Amino acid sequence: MDFAFSARATELQGRLKSFMDTHVLPAEPVYDRQLAEGADPHALPPVMVELKEKARAEGLWNLFLAHGGRGAGLTNLDYAPLAELMGRSIIGNEVFNCSAPDTGNMELLSLFGTAEQQDRWLKPLLDARIRSCFAMTEPDVASSDARNIRTRITRDGDHYVVTGRKWYTSGILDPDCELIILMGVSDPDAPTYRQQSMVLIPRHAPGVTVLRDLPMFGYTDRLGHGEVLFEDVRVPASGLLGGEGEGFALAQGRLGPGRMHYAMRAVGFAERALQLMCERTLSRVAFGGPLADQGVVREWIARSRIEIEQLRLLVLKSAWLMDTVGNAAARLEVAAIKVAALDVAHRVVDRAVQAHGAAGVSDDTVLARLFSITRALKIADGPDEVHLRTVARQELARYKEKTR
Repeated sequence: MDFAFSARATELQGRLKSFMDTHVLPAEPVYDRQLAEGADPHALPPVMVELKEKARAEGLWNLFLAHGGRGAGLTNLDYAPLAELMGRSIIGNEVFNCSAPDTGNMELLSLFGTAEQQDRWLKPLLDARIRSCFAMTEPDVASSDARNIRTRITRDGDHYVVTGRKWYTSGILDPDCELIILMGVSDPDAPTYRQQSMVLIPRHAPGVTVLRDLPMFGYTDRLGHGEVLFEDVRVPASGLLGGEGEGFALAQGRLGPGRMHYAMRAVGFAERALQLMCERTLSRVAFGGPLADQGVVREWIARSRIEIEQLRLLVLKSAWLMDTVGNAAARLEVAAIKVAALDVAHRVVDRAVQAHGAAGVSDDTVLARLFSITRALKIADGPDEVHLRTVARQELARYKEKTR
């Protein structure tokens, strides 16, 4: 395994770290204040507009996109430390146009979109002139198994008609959201993994109704997590992404890099929490000395450092495998890091919350928000149990071969 970063990636790390320290981290309280004072809780705060302009001017833009000549062209291994740096702030990814769900949607459009679809949707997404959302999860079925999806995509002449209900459609409340990528059933009689398709739906198409904005552990996300009703929504046949019956394969292609990005960011979450924990326990005095002198606190700090280093190495190994043998061959590692990353990040954040006492559960620090994000991400993009199932199945297969 070769974890050496390219010269370009090393240079980008330095520039990105400087930008985060100088511009992004100091802007967090400004962002929160502007969001609280605005009339629309989903509107882009002015400070984010300024940060995006600065990031783009410095060439720190679309760093996640590795192919098609449209992004930075970095390998997964080279992108990993950059994603970690961005992950130190909950607003970091958006500054550099590297935030979900747009990243996954741009991946799909770049890999599978027609020239017309790329002109209409991909180019403005790359320029951050519009935002997008991804509609897959449904409230009435266990969506961790994509075979359960019930939303119908029915061919009607030169159109498709979409009918169904989705929820936790992240990004749809953003006023700049113009595109919905929806996964639904186009042929219920086809083989199991050929029943689903994806279609591109304009956000304001007739029949699309946002029923409510769903909170996440009580937090209202700026992008919004909508419950959305699709009532006979008509989409031109040219709005089909890929081919009919390719929805499941497209979803797997989208989620693989997405899970990698989540894991990379989680390392940043954990590093931020550990930093806050160290600073807090060094500055607070109890029982005759700094909290950092307490044995239990030192154990929290030591275990956090060990776990973060272990996680980072697993993430780098997975990124290296994706680059060298491909996403499919790295399936076990990608599943493993999705579980490990959020386990570690959530555990470190939990220790930091405990070290902060009452301040840890308040909004005076970023920790409460990180706590909710890391917990929610143990469900998003496939719950831990699905990934554990994948890892166990592949591990057992090795021994089944030996016993035959």
